[in-house]
Order: sequence, then C-alpha cells, then structure tokens
Amino acid sequence: MQPIRVLIVDDSAVIRRRLSELLAADSAITVAGTAGNGVLALARIADLKPDLVTLDVEMPGMSGIETLIEIRKLYPKLPVIMFSTLTGPGAATTVEALARGASDYAAKPSADSSEGAAEAIRQDLIPKIKVLCPPPVPPQAPAFLLPAPAISPPPWRPARIDLVAIGTSTGGPNALAALMPQLPQDLPVPILIVQHMPPMFTHLLAKRLGSLTRLRVEEGKEGEKVEPGQVWIAPGDYHMTVSRRGSDLVLGLNQDAPENSCRPAVDVLFRSVARTHGASVLAVVLTGMGCDGTRGAATIREAGGTVIVQDQPSSVVWGMPGSIVSAGLAERSYPLDEIGLTIARRVALRRGAVASHS
Repeated sequence: MQPIRVLIVDDSAVIRRRLSELLAADSAITVAGTAGNGVLALARIADLKPDLVTLDVEMPGMSGIETLIEIRKLYPKLPVIMFSTLTGPGAATTVEALARGASDYAAKPSADSSEGAAEAIRQDLIPKIKVLCPPPVPPQAPAFLLPAPAISPPPWRPARIDLVAIGTSTGGPNALAALMPQLPQDLPVPILIVQHMPPMFTHLLAKRLGSLTRLRVEEGKEGEKVEPGQVWIAPGDYHMTVSRRGSDLVLGLNQDAPENSCRPAVDVLFRSVARTHGASVLAVVLTGMGCDGTRGAATIREAGGTVIVQDQPSSVVWGMPGSIVSAGLAERSYPLDEIGLTIARRVALRRGAVASHS
C-alpha cells in the first residue's frame, strides 16, 4: 500500500518542521511537501497532487478560509484538515471552515518539542488522516446498497413522527449546513442534534446554523422546554437527553462517562428519545468517523422508530452511517442533498397518515 501523501500548510516554519517530523515517523504517511502561505499551497497542490492537506486556520495574506474556498473550487474531493487553536477566534474560524467544506479539524500543536504535543498529534491528527484517506478496496457491489436487515423490524404502523434526532461527526458541520435550509420554517416537530465537537465549538455551530434557517437553533441548556420548530445542539463535553415533566418535554445535560470515546454521544441521545417517544422518533445518522449511534439506533428500532442514514458517496466518512447499515438498522440511505427534504416529507406523511386513520 502506498503511503498517504500529505501537504502541510502553515505560516510557522517551526510548526511545519515539527509536524513534518511527527507525520513522517508513521510508516503509513509521507510528507509530500510544505507551504508557508495559501498562494504557495495552491501551487504545491497542483504540482505534488497530495492525498490530503493540513491547513493552518490563521495565516497572513491569503487566510486559511480563503485558501480552503479556492481548494474546494479546484479540488472538491481533496480532504482538508484545518489546524486551529482552541481560542474563541480560532474556534469561530474553524466552524466557518467546516461549514465551507473542510473535512475535519485538529488542535494546532504548540511550537515546542514537548512529548505532550507529539502525543496529541499521534492521538488526534494521524488517525483522522488515515480515516480520510482509506486504502482502496477491491471492486464489489456498491456499499451504499442496504443489506438484508440483521433484525426483524416491527410492522409499519401509521405512527406520527413527533421528534427528529440527528447524529453526526466528521463532515457534520458541512452536512448540517446543507440540511438546514431544506427544512420548512413551520416544521411541526423539534430536532435534537449531537455533533462531536468540543466546548465553544458547538455554541458557534448553533449560531452559524441558525443563520441558515428560520427555525430556532440553540445550544442545549439544562431544563429547557423542547417545542416544535426548535433545533437543539448538544453542548461540547455534555451528553444531551430528554425527559417528560408533566406534559412538557425538557432537555437534560450530564457529564457521565464518554461513550464510544465521545461526550456528547449519539447513543446517549438516541436511547433517551427511544424512551420518551418510541415509535414516533425519526433518527438520522449523517457522515462521521466511528460507530457512535449504532447501539442507540437499535434501541430506536426496537421501540418501533425509524432510522435513515446519509449514503456513502455523499459522506466525508461513512463510518457512523455505514455501521448502521452493516447492522441492518437503516430503513434507507439518502444523498445529503435529499436528507432535509426527506425529513420534512416523512414528518408530513406520517402525520397525514395518522390523521387519515383517526
């Protein structure tokens, strides 16, 4: 297998050198080259044809965002990992980059040579590079065709959909940015979202998504009443749940142990909505690395709810939706540009079906 060719783009020569050393130490990766600014990066991409680009968020002259926009115009499928400090400005720019098509992000290493910084690269960046550049697989039947279910789903009944739960990770901000404008402003159900992100990032993501829709989009808060037409995003480092309080549905937040190495975890949310809504849940799993959401999706299916996923061709990483499909839990997969419309259509259809049977 040929090593993954990475182009490192950063205005700091120290960071370029340190990152080159750390990546080159992994036999599955080779540093194809480096660039100190966006203009040079675009020229290097054309010459070197890398498999992946690491891109500094904050650069003088042509910024990381401006460079990303040009990369997406010229190389729509080239994986790009943004490098960002976890400060307020760095987080805001990173969320903007993710919504504009960046594949993922990693915390920018310090300029020193400490073992802590090196270990952060090994644990965070290198696995993401390998997931975004998987080895080629032999030709076979299209992976996005759903296999025979591994479970026997309950018979279909005209149960109305009262809540939509969405789980996503790598590629999620861009997917959510594409999905939100497709939703009608009078959507008669709430939407709860788990996007794997650290604190601060989820607040900024909620603000950005809120600018793309007339639905109310906010970061989740303990005890908030959940009502139709609202979109709640689990805050970084907190699991999000729902519970009944009299006739109201309210949000809960907790810092229980991570699940699937994630907090917030999709499994936690999915189990929660299965308990409160049963067959009236529509669960959606979008692009993402890993298998978070699979066990929760099984709980939703066992309760009679519906699970759909983003298809493989439109996913940045088909780990999470692919795991759902492999387990036989997905009713169907859809291209990203059809997910929002499918949510709206299914909510309206199920409600109409219930009305016609009443």
